[in-house]
Amino acid sequence: MKKGILLAVAVISMLALSFTANAETKKTSFKVSGNCGMCEKKIETAAKLVEGVAMADWDKKTKEMNLTYDTNKTNLDEIHKAIAKVGYDTDKVKAEDAVYNKLHSCCKYDR
Repeated sequence: MKKGILLAVAVISMLALSFTANAETKKTSFKVSGNCGMCEKKIETAAKLVEGVAMADWDKKTKEMNLTYDTNKTNLDEIHKAIAKVGYDTDKVKAEDAVYNKLHSCCKYDR
């Protein structure tokens, strides 16, 4: 009985590793407009809600988003669009004016 359980665990572990090996994790960075800690929270949350994003860290001083994501689950265009959808311009996608205009006054960056 114990050998059967150990064998099952070993097989499951090997399958999990093979799926993990197929995942291609990519690290990148790009510019995102914003001003404050409230912006930081919204920008990072928007990116992290995209399936496949493992890490998103936006620096309000440099306006730089550092990102780690699985290329098998998403792509940079989808991440840029998700950030723009909550009102923040990236270096690839501009947020719609109506969404930008709804940002808190301290979050309205120079466009």
